[in-house]
Amino acid sequence: MKEFTIGQNDAGQRVDRWLAKTLPLLPGPLAQKYLRLKRVKRNGRAAKKDDRLEKGDLLQLYINDEFFEKPNKENAFLSVFKPVLDILYEDEHLLLVNKRPGVVVHPDDKERVNTLITHIQAYLYQKKEWSPYWENSFAPALCNRIDRNTGGIVIAAKTAEALRVMNQKIRDRELQKLYLCVVHGTPEPREGQLKGYILKDEDKAQVKVYKQPVPNGRTAVTLYRTLAVKNGLSLVECDLITGRTHQIRAQFAAAGHPLLGDSKYGRERDDKKYDRRFQALYSYKLKFQFTTDAGPLNGLNGREWTVEDVDFVEEYFPGYKMT
Repeated sequence: MKEFTIGQNDAGQRVDRWLAKTLPLLPGPLAQKYLRLKRVKRNGRAAKKDDRLEKGDLLQLYINDEFFEKPNKENAFLSVFKPVLDILYEDEHLLLVNKRPGVVVHPDDKERVNTLITHIQAYLYQKKEWSPYWENSFAPALCNRIDRNTGGIVIAAKTAEALRVMNQKIRDRELQKLYLCVVHGTPEPREGQLKGYILKDEDKAQVKVYKQPVPNGRTAVTLYRTLAVKNGLSLVECDLITGRTHQIRAQFAAAGHPLLGDSKYGRERDDKKYDRRFQALYSYKLKFQFTTDAGPLNGLNGREWTVEDVDFVEEYFPGYKMT
């Protein structure tokens, strides 16, 4: 049995999420089993997975010792890994990073080390701003995610407070994230709204768009405006009113204008002559529009950042000026 006292950075987390961060070697299904078997106790009583931790809580974990193992300083890659980051902004609370297409944000079955969050954590470790040895569970974390083959601005929190505040602002839509994409053909009208219902197929790792409500389907709304048209392609700016999986890709494909290079939702015959390896999609602009108090992040209110070197803009629309 091991005991942990909850500090300020861990307060406010759900028990199951705290377990996942504190014991990264413990498989999720086994963690849920331990909770059901009451082998995780909070202040002497069985903890529930959705309990919110408070500062000063005492957690007792009746869990096998091998799940508590952590890398030691001699073999920890954080000290030798060479981080490569395109940092747009940084302060004591967070980072804004321009993720390039092809980089996965979190470790998965195909990539465990060369991920965006790994680069960020190594960067902060080497700056001596964070160490896995300082906290029970908190580690710099991403507030938003972008698909492996999509580029764009990702927000990374350096502290638990910044993570909680930013996640709430994202849920409350107090940020605006604008995307650029290249689609086949020209949308009509050139400026408007795509609205439908998205149903996710977990087995195929893709979604389907329906015009009418369907069981388990979720409403998806995208505002768009066409910025330029050239050689059968259109450069389109999108504003996500909802944030569903593959929303832009699936909705434009359903509307008859699949994204250039999209192997999952596009048409191979249309993409052949362009020789593009992945979808032309970029989260290129981020605006902070707080309507409520943001605590330590209040200084970001009203500010915006734009990625001006989006590769497919110059390649397919040479001379177009980003604004």
